[in-house]
Amino acid sequence: MTSQSTQIFSDLSLARRLERTEARANASFVEARARAFPEIGAEWIDVCGVYAMFDGSESPLTQTFGLGLFDPVSASDLGRIEKFFQDRGAPVIHEVSPLADPAIFPLLNERGYQPCEFTTALYRPIERGATFTELRNEKIQVRVIASDEVELWAQTSARGWSEFPELAEFMLMFGKVVAQRRDGLSFIAELDGKPIATGAMSIYNDVALLAGASTIPEGRKQGAQLALLDSRLRYATEHGCNIATMGALPGSASQRNAERQGFRIAYTRTKWELRGEMGDGVMGRWGEPAL
Repeated sequence: MTSQSTQIFSDLSLARRLERTEARANASFVEARARAFPEIGAEWIDVCGVYAMFDGSESPLTQTFGLGLFDPVSASDLGRIEKFFQDRGAPVIHEVSPLADPAIFPLLNERGYQPCEFTTALYRPIERGATFTELRNEKIQVRVIASDEVELWAQTSARGWSEFPELAEFMLMFGKVVAQRRDGLSFIAELDGKPIATGAMSIYNDVALLAGASTIPEGRKQGAQLALLDSRLRYATEHGCNIATMGALPGSASQRNAERQGFRIAYTRTKWELRGEMGDGVMGRWGEPAL
């Protein structure tokens, strides 16, 4: 694996780049959902640099990104965001970087928020011409899907979640929306011409967000995700990106695999959910599928 010459440190500047990229990716999903399923009323707003996104009251994408990272957030600003969710019957959830304005944390405490989930944000510098993975199965071919392959991508992605039959319908719908984002990229890995794995990517300015990793049960342990990683990072560098990012549960196999491929931990975000008198959020929602 080629070492990267560019030094990028885990600081406020990096946090703003990573969080804005993820916010833009999720906003793009919400826009695609609104086109595909207008009855849900999916929409998003920007309040003081905070992206507040409603994707349905039960969707793991219904939350905010960027709280306290870009502009000061007052109690009235937070109240406006809370009303956006409450008017739609949704829980109020903020995913907050530890590099946010320190003033935001006592404000959350005062208003009755409680932490409910953690996500590790990982990143790595990338540069054109580098080798991104040490092992790759040359029999596996990766490509960006064509416009008429939305159903193929969604079906393949959903099959990767077949161990969780209770999520089957949601993951199929989710995959169809992901594959129809106007500024998103959907990749598929094929072995002997048959699709076995999927991956997605979003690019904002010079940052590439990797997500959507899924491999069908019979296609696992053959290097499909390594091939998808390598292809996406090559695509990203060819389109002006110099950093890649992804999210994972702290200490998970996904985090370890990312670190093996050169990713470093930037920080761990905390999800804060409004509870008590000001909100009746539901704790313990299943972890969000990455975009």
